[in-house]
Amino acid sequence: MKNNQDTTETPQKGWRMNGEQPSLPEAHRSMRIPTNGSWFRKFLAFAGPGYMVAVGYMDPGNWATDIEGGSRFGYTLLSVVLISNLMAVVLQALSGKLGIVTGKDLAQACRDNYSKPTVIALWLLCELAIAATDLAEVIGAAIALNLLFGLPIIYGVMITAVDVLLILLLQNKGFRSLEIFVVVLIATIGICFGIDLFLTKPDLGSVALGYIPSAQILSNPQMLYIAIGILGATVMPHNLYLHSSIVQTRQFDLSPTGKRQAIKYATWDSSIALTFALFINSAILILSAAAFHKTGLTQVADISDAYHLLTPIVGTTLASVLFAVALLASGQNSTLTGTLAGQIVMEGFVNIRLTPWLRRLITRLIAIIPAVIVTAIYGERGTQDLLIFSQVILSLQLPFAVIPLVKFTSSKAKMGEFANKTWLNILAWFIAGVIVILNIYLLVQTITS
Repeated sequence: MKNNQDTTETPQKGWRMNGEQPSLPEAHRSMRIPTNGSWFRKFLAFAGPGYMVAVGYMDPGNWATDIEGGSRFGYTLLSVVLISNLMAVVLQALSGKLGIVTGKDLAQACRDNYSKPTVIALWLLCELAIAATDLAEVIGAAIALNLLFGLPIIYGVMITAVDVLLILLLQNKGFRSLEIFVVVLIATIGICFGIDLFLTKPDLGSVALGYIPSAQILSNPQMLYIAIGILGATVMPHNLYLHSSIVQTRQFDLSPTGKRQAIKYATWDSSIALTFALFINSAILILSAAAFHKTGLTQVADISDAYHLLTPIVGTTLASVLFAVALLASGQNSTLTGTLAGQIVMEGFVNIRLTPWLRRLITRLIAIIPAVIVTAIYGERGTQDLLIFSQVILSLQLPFAVIPLVKFTSSKAKMGEFANKTWLNILAWFIAGVIVILNIYLLVQTITS
């Protein structure tokens, strides 16, 4: 039986034979997987990419929807948060499997299978989605700085340009450093919301019932609209490209047995990480329900309003401070993964390779310029509208990532014995169909309203 060292330099089918480099070449297969030891030790070696993906499911773009859902309808929409998360678990598992089996990320797979005009169009759409994601992170971090330190939004937006230095520093220390930093920030968000939930004392019985789907969600148009907003904002298209690439940072055995083991551990990693994302998104909605809906404040939909109302309702400024700290950590976390996704799609779709600092600077400037203009003209309220608009752009891009992913992982020609089983294939196409339909509906409703 070959050991891990033997397979480290073995080229996967399609690599280097046609001159193509792997995704994120500076980190590709840079982390060793122990060939001996317990399953837990091997799992820990694989753990990390799932948490980098999970941050996209708790970024500032999701906060307003969860806050409004909790304040208006209490705990009822927790079932939508749960269903959204289960959909995400399936899609991210498929993304990880695509990268492990084929040795190519989703962007490279698209480039190999579609015409050049189609690939260019997909790339531009994806770049637009990443810019929209970065825009939400810029605004979220700027709002957090404003709430914590009273810094004007426009200055906070410009300060976020500096985080490129932090990301470059972490990248130079190795990919594991990035993963550890992400996990620390996720833990920070979790601790902040854990304390806030303790302070607001939600009704645990009502929380449990909220996870049971209610027919009222479909019969109430206003509730349905917010539910679709939660679903539409959950699966981030850039995460599917990201996950299919960063699973390849591990030096797993390239034999069928090794790939099968890698798929198993990668799926565990992403599923456990997304459970944390479920907790965070649930916590935002539960906090809003316990603090606002219970006290009759059913029209809270603004992040800043939620911050200012927490203190008088809970009776301590700690609740508001922790809320803002969690928002700042969320923005910084999403910034890091958005940078990597930008590098992956540019290299994957059109094989343009820029130095990390230049790629990061371009992505951030694309987000900062409209944020500065809107803030200068319309003020804080304008940034809230821009935050909503960024989510609409993400909804537009999502079908163009989900459908190719399901198509590729269902293909026996591309995946061989690892192609989706019939039941998984049906489930994946069902999820893709639901997400596409709901995002189109959300887009139409947002534009018309």
